[in-house]
Amino acid sequence: MAAQTPWKDLPWEEKPALRQITTRSIVAGLVIGSLILVSNFQFGLQTGWVSMMSLPSALLAFAVFKQLQKGLEYEFTDVENVFVQSIAVAVGTGPLAYGFVGVVPALEKFLRADESGTGKLIHFSLRELIVWSTGLAFFGIFFAVPLRKQVVVREKLPFPSGSATATLIAVLNNTKIHHDKSAYHISNELNDDDELNDDDSTSSTERSTLLPEDVGVVESQQVKFQRLYYQNVRSLIKTFSISSSYTILSYFIPQVRNIPILGSKLAQDYLWTLQPSPAYIGQGIIMGLPTVSYMLFGAILGWGILAPMAKYMNWADGPVDDWKTGAQGWILWVSLAVMVSDSVVSFIVVTVQSGMKLYTNEMMTTSSDLDNEIDLDDEYLVSKRTVIIGLIGSSILCIICMVGLFGTTIVPIYSLIIAIILALFLSVLGVRALGETDLNPVSGIGKLSQLIFALVIPKNHPGSVLVNLVAGAIAEAGAQQAGDLMQDLKTGHLIGASPYAQFIAQMIGTIWSIFLSSIMYKVYNAVYDIPNNIFRIPTAVIWIDCSRLVTGSGLPPYAFEVSIIFGLIFGVISLLKNVYKNDHEMQKRLIWLPSGVAVGIGIYNTPSFTIARFIGGVIAYWWLKKVDHSHDGKTSMIVFSSGLVLGEGMFSIVNMTLTSLGVPHL
Repeated sequence: MAAQTPWKDLPWEEKPALRQITTRSIVAGLVIGSLILVSNFQFGLQTGWVSMMSLPSALLAFAVFKQLQKGLEYEFTDVENVFVQSIAVAVGTGPLAYGFVGVVPALEKFLRADESGTGKLIHFSLRELIVWSTGLAFFGIFFAVPLRKQVVVREKLPFPSGSATATLIAVLNNTKIHHDKSAYHISNELNDDDELNDDDSTSSTERSTLLPEDVGVVESQQVKFQRLYYQNVRSLIKTFSISSSYTILSYFIPQVRNIPILGSKLAQDYLWTLQPSPAYIGQGIIMGLPTVSYMLFGAILGWGILAPMAKYMNWADGPVDDWKTGAQGWILWVSLAVMVSDSVVSFIVVTVQSGMKLYTNEMMTTSSDLDNEIDLDDEYLVSKRTVIIGLIGSSILCIICMVGLFGTTIVPIYSLIIAIILALFLSVLGVRALGETDLNPVSGIGKLSQLIFALVIPKNHPGSVLVNLVAGAIAEAGAQQAGDLMQDLKTGHLIGASPYAQFIAQMIGTIWSIFLSSIMYKVYNAVYDIPNNIFRIPTAVIWIDCSRLVTGSGLPPYAFEVSIIFGLIFGVISLLKNVYKNDHEMQKRLIWLPSGVAVGIGIYNTPSFTIARFIGGVIAYWWLKKVDHSHDGKTSMIVFSSGLVLGEGMFSIVNMTLTSLGVPHL
């Protein structure tokens, strides 16, 4: 790249003054975010999987502006890179934040007329979907903003994905990141080779002067940077092309989606097939071998042991893929018990540990500690007045939207107020869990809120199942958005971006996502008869079954007893994993015990998806060993897998078009 430009020499605390909120960055962020949103819809409706895609968003943003650099009025900076990525994440995660892969299809596809409180089935128009999304869209953002000072600046929680994105942006732009203690350790873990980052102990305001003998080193760094950049871009293009080609092929030859690798009998009786989807292999690469191994264990447990047992014992005598009478519906209750048990135990442990840690930190904090909390000038922060008005306004907006959709008779105002307060509390826990473990337990948060709301709303209340679903949606939306924004704020903090600019980015992306998510949901339902063999919407079934369970509906034969057994087993496992998560010796042993959430996902998804993800996990394990877990190797792996996911997700639009036109299969 060219010689250092003035903006790269700015100290960290002056970088927020650089241009960030620009027309070009807004357009780029919305376009990249829209690509991710379409991709997330495809996989969310199939398996419930939705990803932030912050790393590929940052790479795509940089790649676009690098190609346009000669025609730019002013140079594209690392803080503008953060702004684009923040918009893209806000747009792309809309399908999960607004419940379009879970709660909304649960309300439309599975809620019975007698459960709605009106005696009628629920079908949302496009206008009503926009109202629904608007109600859920904003309070999570305002929940997150006041938490930044505590978890990012004061406690310096690592937020591994946010730190990794910051490192990637710094590498792409050939700049430095601001190292607090936690970020320093994260950077060392991510970047075993330190040629591209300055990891010395000088403060962010100090700049070293190049000696003549250092010039050759700098030039070699520039050459290495160029080589890595072009390698990653080529990798992204190649994997995108391979994945998109498979997507088109799968339309004309749908048999490639279900290859009976264990024989036709097991494929027909218990759905043991392989879908060699590049996207699901890519997801497995992103998830890593331990997680996909737990999922495979869940698939074997659910589809290899429990489903045949339920069918043999006549506990589920319908077609195997029937959610109501078949084995798939029966094992779903076990999946639900495992995930809820894991989530509840995790939350109890995290809450206790966080409270103790917060109390200890406050007791040990001295005035000198407070002086060392380096933050930006107030002009670059979101004001307290904005936060207070936003919190009150977004909460009122949520209540107005939900009352407008369902009325106060079915969804009482007090229940919405409780749901928002609960969402605030659970969002704090979710953000802390995300900061420490890189996992935002939004699914568990939703289930936990459903369990709590079963105590708030009487079971004989008309529409108790509906109210329970709405409460869960509010809690999940708050936790999802608060977590996403906090990851972005961590990225921005390390790069030196303006938190106020990132707040604006989240608002812009959210508003765009409200409309695009609503439109895409209607498009999918217009083209496909959902649920079907391609889009089983398992997350929606989980939502409705959890609501029915906690509001007193009956279970299939012996599902309760088996679910209790597995719920207790995985509750104990979750307790051990969470209590000893900082004990490295114990963790070496506990890694062999499966995670409840991953096992639950392996149970409720058909084996075809899980096997493909497991293949991806094996590839990730092999690759990381080959590159000795280096930062460059990890980045290349993430870019490679992102291309696989985005290619199939984007070209699902082509398949959708072919389906709507009635183009025949071969």
